[in-house]
Amino acid sequence: MASNIESNRKKKDMNQILQFLENTFEPLVFIFTVSNLAIMGLQAKMPELIVGLKNKKALVLIFVWGWVLGPAIGLLTAWILPLSEPFVIGLLLCSLAPCAPFLPLMVTKADGDMNFASALFPLVAIGTIIFMPLLAPFLIKGVTLSLGALVKLFLLSMLIPLMIGLALKHYMETVSNKIFPLVNLIAKLSALATIIWSFALYSPEMLATVGSFGLLSMTIFMVIIGWITYRIGFGMKQNQRSVMSLGMLTRNGAVVLLAAMTVPDLDPLVITYIIMFILWSFVIAAIAARIFGKQAFKSVAQNST
Repeated sequence: MASNIESNRKKKDMNQILQFLENTFEPLVFIFTVSNLAIMGLQAKMPELIVGLKNKKALVLIFVWGWVLGPAIGLLTAWILPLSEPFVIGLLLCSLAPCAPFLPLMVTKADGDMNFASALFPLVAIGTIIFMPLLAPFLIKGVTLSLGALVKLFLLSMLIPLMIGLALKHYMETVSNKIFPLVNLIAKLSALATIIWSFALYSPEMLATVGSFGLLSMTIFMVIIGWITYRIGFGMKQNQRSVMSLGMLTRNGAVVLLAAMTVPDLDPLVITYIIMFILWSFVIAAIAARIFGKQAFKSVAQNST
């Protein structure tokens, strides 16, 4: 009798913990996204950012890599591997949303061009809002996405924090330098918490997908698009090619999750796949950033000799 009471108490406590994690997961992702975009703005320089925005070559590459190459690799991967339908949907949705909010963390590790990254992210985010609703119905039968919901997410969690960070850096640099360590700490802590929350909430579903080729499909997608966008830079500097590669091999998980949640009668495995993709992209991006960092060091050493 006593053991049953104790068991029920433990189950109740566990349910309360899971309920807390579920209730706080979305706000946590929002904090993570906002803080990382603010970091990007606080490190960028407005004149160099404007130069990046006027780079026609970069604009063309962003479009080609983001919404031609990305979906093509997604379709090819889904065709090669025997993926279940929910995983195909998750993969194709992810293929339409390049550039993760944690890009600033990876660009720093890769010793990449933060000004180029600051120009890249809003352009990619705007492109995602335009092309994701347009292309998704063609790639995935029966799937239509809400343009209004994507625009709202982009403005609140991405564009506004980035613009505030840029304005502080440009007009109040002393203030931006003072608040940067705090915002940077929040970004890192929220990144760690997001990973922990994700594992706590979705680990059973993730374990159930072992042997399903889900993780392999993500790896193939990220490695191929990351390699192509880094190797074929069309004259861009090494520290810009690394930014482009990191932007294209990672995915904007917040946008993909929101897009998926607007689809009626969605299989829960789609959400599981997207969460796995976000977590695994963090790992792949960290490995790539380390490699790019070494290449950046070699490039500087060669130029100085």
